[in-house]
Amino acid sequence: MDALAIALLAFFATGYFVLAGADIGTGMLLPYLGRTDHERRLVIASFAPFFLGNEVWLVATAGVLVGCFPDLEGELMTGQFVVFVPLLTGWIVRDVGLWSRGRGPARGPGDEPGGERRRDRAGAWRAVCDGAVVCGSWAVALGWGWLLAALLTGTPYETAAGPVAVLTALAVAVLFAAHGLGFATLRLTGRPYARARRLVGRTGSWQSFALTAVLLGALPVVAGSALPLAARAADSATLSLLVPALLVVLPLLVAAQVWTWRTFRHRVTRPSYL
Repeated sequence: MDALAIALLAFFATGYFVLAGADIGTGMLLPYLGRTDHERRLVIASFAPFFLGNEVWLVATAGVLVGCFPDLEGELMTGQFVVFVPLLTGWIVRDVGLWSRGRGPARGPGDEPGGERRRDRAGAWRAVCDGAVVCGSWAVALGWGWLLAALLTGTPYETAAGPVAVLTALAVAVLFAAHGLGFATLRLTGRPYARARRLVGRTGSWQSFALTAVLLGALPVVAGSALPLAARAADSATLSLLVPALLVVLPLLVAAQVWTWRTFRHRVTRPSYL
């Protein structure tokens, strides 16, 4: 049961980094990919159908950690509290920006009394929400990099500090951005696509996305090897209840992801309500 619990934790964590890494990375590049309000809406529409489903993998990862490795979860929360605060704050800010963007002041026709002022307010509202998406995405990417710096250097119960922590956080953030760039070349059209393709270069879109997916997916696996997972696993009775339940949920989660990606597999040609 211990081995199954560790495998489930690795699978959910890898799924989150690969899937959510795409929308986080695309959000990080929003100012570059989208130069106008219409283009930014197009960029957001490219990952809007996926981001909530992708975050379910993080919830599942946290659930496995709390249920199957409760002692380890407590130690990590204590040792990495300084890291989790900005990471979760960035996550919340980003999601608020995405949900709020299409729910601000309505634009009014220019020839209508007060219409121009309403257009200005609507533009300012969207600019603030776009800033929240970008800043929140960067905070999440850097937060994961900061956390991984502690795990990869063998100090999971101490906050990473110094040049190694800074370089690791930046490297992981760049990897998130590169993953989002590959995702953008698969989903976008028009000028946003051309900008993404320019940075990808001669590498094919699927090849670029697959390469960054492998690298991102390897990060939680390598980092997890530094944790005493087997020694911190819950007792046999607890695992006997939780692991079978997780194995039942697993195919449903995978099926939902397959359905989502198949349904929204085509390139985005027009903005969404966001």
